Amino acid sequence: MSRRTWAGIGIAAAAAALLLVMQVPHSADTHTRKQASEPVVPNPKQEHMSKHSLMAQDIDSTDRLTRLDAKQHLVSMIERLGDAGPAQITDDIRKLQKSHDHFTMIIWQEAKHGKQRVYDAAKNDWSADDRKTLKGYLSKAESSIHQQRSYESPSFKLDGKQYFVIAEPSKNKPKQGVIALMNQKILTEVANHQKKNLRLIPYPKEGKYKVESVHADTLRDITVRTGHDNEKASHFYENEIVVRFRQDPTRQEMNRIMGELRAESSRKLGYAYVFHASGMDYSQLKSYFLKNWNPLYVEPHYLYMTNDKIKEKTSSLPNVPNDLLFAKYQWNLPAIETNQAWDLSRGSSDVIVGIVDTGVDLDHPDLQGQLMTGYNVIDPASDPMDDVGHGTHVSGIIGALVNNNEGVAGISWYNKMLPVKALDKSGSGTTYSVAEGIIWAADNGAKVINMSLGNYADSQFLHDAVKYAFDKDVVLVAASGNDNTERPGYPAAYPEVLAVAATDSNLKRASYSNYGDYIDVAAPGTSIASTYPGNQYAALSGTSMASPHVAAMAALIRSQNPDLTNKQVMDIMRSSTVDLGPKGKDKYYGYGLIDIYKALQAAGTTEAPLQFWPQHVQKKMESVVQPSP
Repeated sequence: MSRRTWAGIGIAAAAAALLLVMQVPHSADTHTRKQASEPVVPNPKQEHMSKHSLMAQDIDSTDRLTRLDAKQHLVSMIERLGDAGPAQITDDIRKLQKSHDHFTMIIWQEAKHGKQRVYDAAKNDWSADDRKTLKGYLSKAESSIHQQRSYESPSFKLDGKQYFVIAEPSKNKPKQGVIALMNQKILTEVANHQKKNLRLIPYPKEGKYKVESVHADTLRDITVRTGHDNEKASHFYENEIVVRFRQDPTRQEMNRIMGELRAESSRKLGYAYVFHASGMDYSQLKSYFLKNWNPLYVEPHYLYMTNDKIKEKTSSLPNVPNDLLFAKYQWNLPAIETNQAWDLSRGSSDVIVGIVDTGVDLDHPDLQGQLMTGYNVIDPASDPMDDVGHGTHVSGIIGALVNNNEGVAGISWYNKMLPVKALDKSGSGTTYSVAEGIIWAADNGAKVINMSLGNYADSQFLHDAVKYAFDKDVVLVAASGNDNTERPGYPAAYPEVLAVAATDSNLKRASYSNYGDYIDVAAPGTSIASTYPGNQYAALSGTSMASPHVAAMAALIRSQNPDLTNKQVMDIMRSSTVDLGPKGKDKYYGYGLIDIYKALQAAGTTEAPLQFWPQHVQKKMESVVQPSP
């Protein structure tokens, strides 16, 4: 099947289920299509309405994912425990509730006499009216089990929190079944996440942790009052400054600086220093260093924020995984020819993908065995555990387990992921933390680094870290941003980084996606199903979701042909696209939509592709011909 066929199937399935609302020659597009016109860029009001609609779509999609995942657990439970004794049933259910705390109540109904055992995950102080509401839905679930039918209630509220009831009967024993009361707190989490991620609210809040905002071009102070204001703003810590000296100061000079500033702390990373002095603002700090130390550069200590925004046995598509949510919700993988590409490469554990983000849910069952021991920049003594959800979602897109009959399928089967927590629980991080995360990942074996984060200020400090990783032959990939603006965002706009825009399921430009001449490629970014903390799954939208598709493709290419340099990998990804929008490279899609199959074909199996033959031969010769002693 072609990507268009699969996209059509995905759109039809979504409609039924959701009821909703840089410079290389471009290869000829093997897909025949009518040349599209230039996308229409929405105005601020249209953009705001579109983002609200998109957030509603993500919440509705997540609701469906949650229900399907709950159904899978109950079906598996009734099949596994149908003949088990009370002790084994109790132990199994308690373990499930411990690892999946959204299973608020589980009721096991015996075949004989319809006897029930109730397992509450926690004590609940519901009102009499709430208990009456719950009893009504539980009675309907029990009746459905007696009739050997599945049951799902609509969502309802108990004590202001949203729930639903679901039930599955035994196929072999009449009247036996299991009922669950499911907490849907994930819907509130997705809503709050997407309000920030899609910039529907000012993010981060000014005044908190002494965070201020400046115009990204002039560095003049501005106040962010609405989500739309974010496209002009760059946030920074007002009592901190980044300084790169022409020559590192001696210990005596550092003591002098600390004393004159009355600074509480100083840190060095790479070539630059970060000073914190609560008694001085950025303007005062800048004046001090420019007057006294003639530095190579000084700049604010910027904050970087996230840029998120079932097996069909009759399918003729090759490599259709049995992951529960694939066929109904993962339109994004067939759209970029992932299934066909798996015939050429499924990844290699030797090629590590660094994920500089909010961390990852280290206990998620769909990520087990895929994660290496990472690093927590925010708190080095702690594991890089995700307390936001963003990094877990990004990780699942890259490398969730494939063919495990659970959840979603990642793009890579075998590439290991290296989680680096550089963003804190608010979903933001400083120049220092992001730069440290990039350098740490490069020093600890990452051959690809994904950065689903950004800021509109061009930080030399961050650029130094990017150059450091690039010089170590790392492929760097970053999200362009979700403000529907042509303003370049960083790190995506650095020449060493592959900048990624987002498309929707119609393979059109996503209304929120940033654009500009720096865009390299486009990838799916709208209502992307993936892993989420608490052993759950969520659908999120944003260029943050598009970027990991490209990072995963880079990992597959490097697994297919380890001899390629990072520059060669980036050139292959740009030249192996499907042209969208105006003919040729454009500011909305770059060179076009990524095509993993075409890219792996270009990468070859054992030899470098033809366009890189001279460099490849030179590399081989250098490894053989050694200078005489």
